[in-house]
Amino acid sequence: MTKESIMNDLDLASQMVTDWMNFCREVCEDECLAFDGKIGGVGKIAEIDESKFGKRKYNRRRRVEGKWVFGGLLRYSNDCFFEVVDERSADVLLEVIKRRILPGTTIMSDCW
Repeated sequence: MTKESIMNDLDLASQMVTDWMNFCREVCEDECLAFDGKIGGVGKIAEIDESKFGKRKYNRRRRVEGKWVFGGLLRYSNDCFFEVVDERSADVLLEVIKRRILPGTTIMSDCW
C-alpha cells in the first residue's frame, strides 16, 4: 500500500503517515533481527534469498553501494530470520543456512 493511498483512504496528513510507516518498519526490523533461533524442521519449507540494501552509486545501472542481507522465511508461519553478510558466496550462505535452518527442512531458493 502506498503512502499516498493511505493518506487518501484515511484522510491523514503526510507526516503522520510517514511516522507510522517508519514505526511499523522499525517494529518489523526489531522483531526479525531479534530472533536468533532456527526455523524449519522435517516436513517444513523454508524460502531463502539475498538482497543488497543501499542506494545506486552515481546513478549507474545495477551498481549499488550497501550491505548484503540474507534471509529465510518459513512457509505458512511467521518464522523468519535475516542476517547482514559481508559477501554472498556459497560458503558464507551455507554457513548461515546451517546455523539458522533445522535439518530436514526443504529449502527453496532462486538458485543463488
